[in-house]
Amino acid sequence: MHAKLPHPFDDATRITAGDSSWQGHTSDDYWAFVGPFGGATATTILRALIEHPQAAGDPLALTVNYCAPIAKGPFDLDIRLVKANRSSQHWSVELSQSGGEVATLATAVFAERRPSWEHRVAQYPDAKPFEQTLPFPKIQASWANQYEFRFVEGEMRLGPPQAELASTYSKIWISDREPRKLDMLSLMSMSDAFFGRIFHVRRELVPFGTVSLTTYFHTDSEELAAEDITRVLATADSKIMHKSYADQNAELWSPNGRLLATTTQIAYFKA
Repeated sequence: MHAKLPHPFDDATRITAGDSSWQGHTSDDYWAFVGPFGGATATTILRALIEHPQAAGDPLALTVNYCAPIAKGPFDLDIRLVKANRSSQHWSVELSQSGGEVATLATAVFAERRPSWEHRVAQYPDAKPFEQTLPFPKIQASWANQYEFRFVEGEMRLGPPQAELASTYSKIWISDREPRKLDMLSLMSMSDAFFGRIFHVRRELVPFGTVSLTTYFHTDSEELAAEDITRVLATADSKIMHKSYADQNAELWSPNGRLLATTTQIAYFKA
């Protein structure tokens, strides 16, 4: 019997442990226009933390600052446990390539999530079922073609400039094109898997790149495994685009109606 090949996502975000640092490698399958898909880079960092022998608890927050372009090829991850107590851990990760110049700087918080009082304020977005929503056509960036996007509302439509700007808001089903059970790693990546809001507004592609993203996890590994899902319903929006930088924010929901993650980002654009 042939050994089962790893899912392209797991292949793209795999890491190997070293003595003082861990190693990863960029993936052509998850390449954006000028560098790796930011969600894949963030996930590679998160995978190294989850697999670290000192890791305890589940990811609670991950912030990734993209300091410089990442070139195709291998990179090193310098991982440091900054502070730990009985319920949480604070981590620092530097991603560097040849010459030792830092290209990405990340911080993460892991936590032991214990039963507690809860109050669910956010409401599950009303949406047509995944099966009743048409897939978005493939586009030039290879990373996007590793996902299947099904817009419920706010589809990206590129074309001639219009006098009236389009909405910044989208509601969208996101799943791996080759189905994969959702875990903390794919949840991290999907939190960055929505198109730049400026593309939607202007109906055109402009130079664009995430500078910093923070994703907050509102579930743990055990709960997420119990969901037994392969897709999320995401809402994405923006509040301001001003002097070359724009915010982006998103919510990721399980089809069962649970808020799994939220993300806030700041991105550079040239327009």
